[in-house]
Amino acid sequence: MQGFAGFMWLLSIALILFSGFALVDAAVRREDAYRAADKKTKPFWLIILGIAFVVNLIFNILSFLPIIGLIATIVYVVDVRPALRGLPGGGRSSHRGSSSDGPYGPYNGGR
Repeated sequence: MQGFAGFMWLLSIALILFSGFALVDAAVRREDAYRAADKKTKPFWLIILGIAFVVNLIFNILSFLPIIGLIATIVYVVDVRPALRGLPGGGRSSHRGSSSDGPYGPYNGGR
């Protein structure tokens, strides 16, 4: 019986880490990337994934609420995240331009 409890504890920790990863990943994506990928909005996914994370922290894994949170997390990781990563720039909030980019666009050498 103790082995089962240890396995359930490890599974619970894995579920918390998985939902935490999805929440952080959703937080670092740009707002307009969600609209461009036609995947609801950033606040929608932050709320859903935040609730899933908190539910995984509070409730036992044998309850039905963590299962619902797991489904929402899987939907984000399998459907939304690849759509956001497929956009130019990967949907990330930081701008990584060319080394010749100036404040108003790329420098073209005075042409």
